Amino acid sequence: MRGFAVPGLWLALWLLGWVLCIVLSLMPAVDLPGPAHSDKIGHFLAYFILSAWAVWTFRSRRAHLLAALALVALGVAMEFAQANLTKVRLGDVRDALANTLGVAVGLSLTFTPLQFALERVDRKLFRTRNM
Repeated sequence: MRGFAVPGLWLALWLLGWVLCIVLSLMPAVDLPGPAHSDKIGHFLAYFILSAWAVWTFRSRRAHLLAALALVALGVAMEFAQANLTKVRLGDVRDALANTLGVAVGLSLTFTPLQFALERVDRKLFRTRNM
């Protein structure tokens, strides 16, 4: 993990994101206004945030890659579960592709200064108060 003042907080928030993603994927869908297939934006954003959060939380590129692979597997598994384990959701290959694209874009933060964004937030929230 990165050098946070409160590492457990950031890891717990990332894990909470996983739980929310799973729960929201398996509960009945909510019809949102917008053009056809606009739900793909939500899929992209959810997996982008989870992937970016992994980049912000973990220090090594290996950890970033492993988190990205796990998120892609989660996205595929959720579509499989929707298709085969629920009667209220439908699995969609396009959703899995949107999830994967979100993961890839989030992972790309590894190669930018934005990979340190959460460390800056942590420093501003917690370290300045302790000094």
